[in-house]
Amino acid sequence: MSASSPARPASIDKLVQRFQKVSDPKRRYEQLLWLAKKLDPFPEAAKQDDNKVKGCVSQVYIIADLEDGAVKYLGDSDAQITKGLVAFLIRGLNGLTPQEITNLSPDFIKETQLDVSLTPSRANGFYNIFKMMQQKASELAGTE
Repeated sequence: MSASSPARPASIDKLVQRFQKVSDPKRRYEQLLWLAKKLDPFPEAAKQDDNKVKGCVSQVYIIADLEDGAVKYLGDSDAQITKGLVAFLIRGLNGLTPQEITNLSPDFIKETQLDVSLTPSRANGFYNIFKMMQQKASELAGTE
């Protein structure tokens, strides 16, 4: 983390460190699959176009709610690796304020080295999922 960037949330730092410790891309995939299994169930009724992440090869859905000033996400994907990426971001962003999420730079994605392990379309999808989550947080900030 550079001195010029604002402090990154501990939840994100913890995930970044966990993935940095793993040098084998196959093990990173295994971690993503493990995270995917831990994801809370996603309501079928929320699988609507306005909750769908654009620019993903897989079907990816994200919804967000505000609970006591903190964002709570739910997400789903029809592909397990992508579902793991969704779970990674949910784990890192849940419980943060909309402001913390909208201010967060996507630099942490590179630091996980997941973008190296992923196909270019998946890596791009990872950024698109993050951007959608930021957009949802921004919308929630407007309703506070």
